[in-house]
Amino acid sequence: MKQIVYYVASSIDGFISGPDDDVSGYVSEGNGVAQYLSDLSAFDTVIMGRNTYEFGYQYGMEPGQPSPVYGSMEHYIFSDSLVFENPDPKVHVVPVQLEEIEKIRGQSATAIYLCGGGQLAGWLLDNKKIDILKIKLSPLILGRGVRIFGNSNRNFKTELLDTQLYDGGLQIITYKIIY
Repeated sequence: MKQIVYYVASSIDGFISGPDDDVSGYVSEGNGVAQYLSDLSAFDTVIMGRNTYEFGYQYGMEPGQPSPVYGSMEHYIFSDSLVFENPDPKVHVVPVQLEEIEKIRGQSATAIYLCGGGQLAGWLLDNKKIDILKIKLSPLILGRGVRIFGNSNRNFKTELLDTQLYDGGLQIITYKIIY
C-alpha cells in the first residue's frame, strides 16, 4: 500500500486558509514554492475534498477538468454529491468511504498526494490513513479559517523527519504520524 502524504500550506496557528478561503498572506513565490512544485513530480495521484477541488474554479479551472498544477496526476475528489457531465478521464469523483482510500492506495504507483482540504484530512487522520504530514509553514497568523485537520480532535504523536527554511520565512517541515 502506498503512503498518503498530506502536503499542505499552513499558517503558524494551523489554518490552511483564512475566512472566505483567503490564502493571500501565504508565501507564494521563491525557492520554497519552487521546491514544492518540484516535489509534486514524485506523485502520480492526488486526492482532495470537494471544496479544495472547487477552490480551483476561482483560478480558471473548469469543472470536471484536472488542476493545471496537478494536471499529470490522477485526480480523486471525495464527495457524496459532486457530479460532472463529461469529466476528463483523469478526474474521478468517489464517495467518502474508507474502501475508496484503500482502492486508491492499492492502484497508485507512487505515494499519494493529499492536497486538502481540512475536513477530508481530519477524516483521514481520525481513521489513521495519513502517513506523512508535510507542512509548508508560512510566517502568518490568521486567527480563524479552515483548520489543517478540520474538526478532528484526535491526539497523535509525530516524528520530525526534516525541516528546511526558504525565502520569505517559509519552512517545509516533514513529520511521520505515529498511530
